[in-house]
Amino acid sequence: MLKAIEGEYTIHQANSELEELHIKYLIEKAQPSHERFLVYTRSKKDDLKFIREYCETCGCLEIRYLQNYIKDKVHQTLNLNINLPKDELIAAAKVSVGKDRTYWMDLSHKGATEIFDLNKELLPFVHDPDTYSKEKYDAQLRETFYRKVNELLGQDYLSKPASTLAGEVVKAMLDGLGAGCCNKTLEAVYKGWLDSVSFRGSFNGHLGSYKLSSDLDIWNVSIHHPFRQVDERWLAEIGKKISDKVHISTTLAKLRQRNQSSQAQALGISFWSDVIALLEFDPKDIAYLSSFTECVEFYKKHFCKLDTAIRNLYAEFLNKKVLLEPFQELYKEHASVFLDQWFRFFRDYQENQTGTLQRIIDDADGLKTAVIVGDGVAYEIAELVAAKVKGSANLRKEAILADIPSETENNMSRIYMANGVTEAIQGNREKYLAAQNLDVSIDFIQLDEVTDEAHPGQFLICTYKDIDSMGEKLQQKALKYFPETIDFFAEKISLLLASGYAKVYLITDHGFVLTGLLSEADKISVSPKGNFVKAERYIRTETKQTDLAPALIEVEKRYKQFGYLYFSQNISPFKTPGLYGFSHGGGAPQELVTPYFCWERSGGPEASLSVSIENKDDLKDVTGELFSIKILADKGVGDLFSIERKVHLVFFANKAQVNKSNVFIIHKNERITKEYTFDGHSEIEVHLLDAVTKQQLDRAVVKQNKDRDLGGLL
Repeated sequence: MLKAIEGEYTIHQANSELEELHIKYLIEKAQPSHERFLVYTRSKKDDLKFIREYCETCGCLEIRYLQNYIKDKVHQTLNLNINLPKDELIAAAKVSVGKDRTYWMDLSHKGATEIFDLNKELLPFVHDPDTYSKEKYDAQLRETFYRKVNELLGQDYLSKPASTLAGEVVKAMLDGLGAGCCNKTLEAVYKGWLDSVSFRGSFNGHLGSYKLSSDLDIWNVSIHHPFRQVDERWLAEIGKKISDKVHISTTLAKLRQRNQSSQAQALGISFWSDVIALLEFDPKDIAYLSSFTECVEFYKKHFCKLDTAIRNLYAEFLNKKVLLEPFQELYKEHASVFLDQWFRFFRDYQENQTGTLQRIIDDADGLKTAVIVGDGVAYEIAELVAAKVKGSANLRKEAILADIPSETENNMSRIYMANGVTEAIQGNREKYLAAQNLDVSIDFIQLDEVTDEAHPGQFLICTYKDIDSMGEKLQQKALKYFPETIDFFAEKISLLLASGYAKVYLITDHGFVLTGLLSEADKISVSPKGNFVKAERYIRTETKQTDLAPALIEVEKRYKQFGYLYFSQNISPFKTPGLYGFSHGGGAPQELVTPYFCWERSGGPEASLSVSIENKDDLKDVTGELFSIKILADKGVGDLFSIERKVHLVFFANKAQVNKSNVFIIHKNERITKEYTFDGHSEIEVHLLDAVTKQQLDRAVVKQNKDRDLGGLL
């Protein structure tokens, strides 16, 4: 009641004679103001001394039996009979503040359980028990709440600190999850806790201090449990019985449930999808592959998913050999079966990487195109990038077979240069490509420098070398950074599509293989004859090696003084000095099947009104400092979307943006003239862009003729 009238009255509380005298002084002193006063006291009216007269002259509300008062008021107002013990009834009244009549109706039918909604009240309580209890409840209400919590826990009420009771709630919750029979209310609190942004932090502290029972039945634990050590014990048990197909098939159902648990995902336990991918893979279809083309398609559609799975498991458990080893062996078994078929048809291998960028330029059809040239972006990585790209662009997923050996200098040269020359310097590769395409403008940039700012060239070539660079420097320690790199690629592709590029390509020089847990016996020890160079995944020799075949794949290919290449028929490395783990250069599909992904924006209805720059010829020879750009819209096609179009102009000088117009609307059959100055530049390139999609509609070059401006004196 006091809360309800706060602000309307000046409220005084008097629970002793001295307080009464003080209140009387304050009230009398304030007269004759129009201030209104309310006195609250727990003393009986007959016991009052100095403020009794206020009761008799101004009126009083005397509540000797609060529970009866509450019953009467509810009955008078709602015609409901509430039968609850005194403390619960008073608690119900206090909790009712701010609620409507449905609260009392539920209370009359369902009883005291409606006073405190423990599904909602327990979470903020266990998050910060002391603060929540003091701010939310008074002493009487707090005790009633504590009694309800103890009742939920199945224990007698004892006065104890709020933090102690909260700890008991959390322990009961975690005990229940561990035993697989958690109370529904406590399980609801647990799920809400993990879903809450503001409360989530406190959960980890409780979980870290909780000790699982030593005799825990790990297969009886709740599927939504928070105990990573239980997941790892599951993983260990599965590893021990990984060859038992019957056991694995029955266990998979439980693993799928665990993988789908949003609570497990929230706790970062996400490796079960990778385990399931390895366990579910059926290698029997590999035997039916009858050509190299079929092997490539099988790798793209099926086997590359295993590469993703084992890479994720390496990142998660590389330092836990006992857990990882059975799954690595299973992966290697599957890989061995597939590589047998792959190398059976390897004689039909034909790279199609040479001149990749030139083909993209030739097929652009005048569309503004961006190409991301990655280094070491395996096909499985590209699939994950594609899943995260935002927008509605159409995606075409194809593959390029990289040249051999699959190493950066060789493969980057093939991508940029169609003449077959191997060029070690990236700048020279770019110069070659530009020289072969003098009739089109090409911008070269690092991918991390890409922003939403427009670039003048029709083509934007973006390079990014982090995956290969990290892999070669950090080996398998780099795996933990791959998810960030995948997000980075997806973000930049989305940004390029939103910045006006009609097509965005993702290509790369080569992929990679991971050796994982490696023993000396896993390393291939060979000693070629004559002059040779041995890398982790390939060997170059001057002369044919009769002793290395058929154990190794031989390819006749000239490079400098060398005439032959040799590859292993598995993913194990040759024994060489240096680190092992992340490597490429060999003939496995993980290294040679590279992504050729193209995102293309589909033409929307807003593109139906054609808009162009009308006076391009005049702009090539402008006298003076001012120039006018005439923009013309055609007559449209008669539908709603060809009535008008929002456009703007972007200006470039020396390939740098120097100006941008405001967005303006042009209607069908309309001609708009805009005037600008050279502002110190002798040549400016103007792009006409759609303001919504950033699509380039037209472009023109504006040149200042200073000779004519000076009357031909020069």
